[in-house]
Amino acid sequence: MNENNERNHGLQRIDAIMRTWGLENHDLVNVSIEQLTHKQVQKARQGRQLTLKMMQKVARALNVAIWEKLSMEEREMYYEYIHRDLFSYAKGYDADWQDPNMALVPQQD
Repeated sequence: MNENNERNHGLQRIDAIMRTWGLENHDLVNVSIEQLTHKQVQKARQGRQLTLKMMQKVARALNVAIWEKLSMEEREMYYEYIHRDLFSYAKGYDADWQDPNMALVPQQD
């Protein structure tokens, strides 16, 4: 296997979570105060291997973007995603993990 294939892990859970919440790459870039770029978010979604620091930066931006969509009551119940919830190559990743925030996701009409 060449190095390029070893660093590509396919679509990540963050992609599904962003689609579920109706978020685009720009939403994460817009809320981030850490100079996150569209290209970095796209790489995260597509499974290009990121450093731990970058995975954490993307996770923080995702949490802020979702947090802004929630009411005060929902914010109290919100589970903040961490990198191992979002990336299959992160240490501690659980393939059987169930998203505890599904009850908070706005329902589509």
